[in-house]
Amino acid sequence: MALITVLSLVFQSCNQYAHQGAPIDEIEARIQLLLKEMTLEEKIGQMVQIGPRGYGSEDNLKAAIREGRIGSILNITGVEKINEMQRVAVEESRLGIPLIIGRDVIHGFRTIFPIPLGMAASWNEDLIRESAAIAAKEAASAGINWTFAPMIDVSRDPRWGRIAESAGEDPLLNGMIARAMVQGFQGPDLSDPMTIAACAKHFIGYGAAEGGRDYNTTVISELDLYNLYLPSFKEAMDAGAATVMTAFNEVNGLPQSGDERNLRGILKDAWGFDGFVVSDWASVDEMVVHGFAENGRHAAQLAVAAGVDMEMSSHTYTRNLVSLLEEGKIKAEWIDDAVARILRVKMRLGLFERPFTDVALADSVILHPNHLKVAQKLAEESVVLLKNDSKVLPLKKGTRVALIGPLANQPHEQLGTWIFDGQASDSQTVLDAFIQLNGSANTLFAEGLAYSRDNSTKGFRAVERAIANAEVVVAVVGEESILSGEAKSLAELRFPGKQAELLQLVASKGKPVVVVVMAGRPTGLNYTQHLADALLYAWHPGTMAGPALANLIFGEATPSGKLPVTFPKGEGQIPIYYAHKMSGRPASPHNWMHIDDIPVNVSQHSTGNTNHTLDYGFSPLYPFGYGLSYTTFDYSDIALSSDTITVDQTIAVSAEIKNTGDRPAIEIVQLYLRDVTASYTRPVRELKDYQRVYIEPGERKRVEFILTQEQLGFYYPDGNFVVEPGAFQVWIAPNSAEGLRAEFIFE
Repeated sequence: MALITVLSLVFQSCNQYAHQGAPIDEIEARIQLLLKEMTLEEKIGQMVQIGPRGYGSEDNLKAAIREGRIGSILNITGVEKINEMQRVAVEESRLGIPLIIGRDVIHGFRTIFPIPLGMAASWNEDLIRESAAIAAKEAASAGINWTFAPMIDVSRDPRWGRIAESAGEDPLLNGMIARAMVQGFQGPDLSDPMTIAACAKHFIGYGAAEGGRDYNTTVISELDLYNLYLPSFKEAMDAGAATVMTAFNEVNGLPQSGDERNLRGILKDAWGFDGFVVSDWASVDEMVVHGFAENGRHAAQLAVAAGVDMEMSSHTYTRNLVSLLEEGKIKAEWIDDAVARILRVKMRLGLFERPFTDVALADSVILHPNHLKVAQKLAEESVVLLKNDSKVLPLKKGTRVALIGPLANQPHEQLGTWIFDGQASDSQTVLDAFIQLNGSANTLFAEGLAYSRDNSTKGFRAVERAIANAEVVVAVVGEESILSGEAKSLAELRFPGKQAELLQLVASKGKPVVVVVMAGRPTGLNYTQHLADALLYAWHPGTMAGPALANLIFGEATPSGKLPVTFPKGEGQIPIYYAHKMSGRPASPHNWMHIDDIPVNVSQHSTGNTNHTLDYGFSPLYPFGYGLSYTTFDYSDIALSSDTITVDQTIAVSAEIKNTGDRPAIEIVQLYLRDVTASYTRPVRELKDYQRVYIEPGERKRVEFILTQEQLGFYYPDGNFVVEPGAFQVWIAPNSAEGLRAEFIFE
């Protein structure tokens, strides 16, 4: 009855204020009324998130909920169990405040979509938004109302395992993912029972971990903080993200769960974020390990002062906030502000009016045929065609194919990292799809290796037999899902196990070789791509990986994906990214020499003095934005609407794009910009816009972009945004290394 009593008081209060003629926001009035009713212990309880085993037993957990000592539970599963916990919260606790139930719904709930890095390779914001909406529906049907996604950490180091969970190296693409997933998860109305609250993470700089080692320290200049790492979070805030998660790492000596400038100063004050901030798992307590806090008590003090509203998993708030307040080491208004933010999100979710989930809802939602259709479409569009010598692809139906490799029939591994609720039994593998599309008689399967790390070659003989009876080989290689994601950093970017040896065997047989890579990061290609006639980079494509890849390989679909991250030639080239700065001695194809080409006894400076390495040179294996199609496109006739632009004006940039092949296809046309001379040096190129353009064979389309003054500017280290007068270069391009260039002046 507690819920009815409190809500009755709330609505009476709202009506009273309304009759007095004062402007009122109903949610804010309800929040203030509840705050007045709450004890300090109940307020602190709202700031606590715990797992189902955090209190040892279900009875103990219920007791804590009943006493108002918990505001959120994460990783509890089963709609009946969740409903029971909500029942205790709303019917047996003094104030009847419902729980917010968190779960990692990263790239799907039961219907698993490509990993976020794969999603970014589609450059399809609408489809990504739809995938997030589907994930929200499925999660909501299971009682989940909050997800810890999207992760929008810019990452330029493929050794870092969590690059799989990001959108790669570019702030604009990360911003696209941020906007699409927040809007998809939350919908136009967060109180809709089929939506869930999003959580933009990790604030901030987590993807800049030194050496690509997870949780490692980061050193980020103020220039990079504002121009590289903050913009995607600003997109999430502008899209209405309900919550934000702090990062594990420190930035310039400050652990991010204790960084008051970044949390209160930038996120809450400067940006006006009115949702709540949750710590990452035990990251408050880990400030002690960092050497920033003396003990858990000090960590709690630092986190509350910084603006961490809810503590995930660890218990420093529960144990210390009361005494810290009594001793004047924290402010009562900090606690009230934190609780108000948490209540605000719960009210926006409609949890006070609708705390329970219909147990029958999942039957009509989970793995709905339309969900699988969208998953297949997004998987198709996420795959990047990197190589297609002699037009090996697409294959004709009826071709006898030797389908080999440790990932060709691994329903779990194709799902990728962070798939807590995805099930291997739901997956359709490449083998399944090949048999369905090309027939069992034309599909000669021999995996060769039992799993990606397998070092036994006993299966190679079966591979040889399959190849002997086939016209073409399709090898599905890469890395198991456990090898990417959190705490899965690598020192070397090689295919594990005996996969390289398997590909060498395959290439030696004289048959055309199609290599499909399933992985959570750019990996393996520097050592193996020469063995492939055609190369498809599929990331971890999710539940519908098999049908998606079969459609692409047999030409039912045409590749359109573009790389969201630069592929290095080897580990020694890291970090390498397209938006680098121009050195004083830049390298070019004409002013450097490979180590094998240097004459013996040559003089010191005869090989040139430029910014390169003797073994790798200066260019990547594959540049950001790169991706082929089954057709070809010609870029021509770049044009500007004006040679100059002044304040408050825009400038149109356009070019002709012609499909010069024989298949209709989508080309992702990219717009890059360079501020040639600035008070702080700017990158050689920055992605400013892109368009997905469908073009019929022989058709020519003029693709136009409108550049605004905002796209010309950048942030100074003090956070001020400026647009400086001077010369600009602009490219319309198929990737970050090519394209048509023009110049204009901003006056």
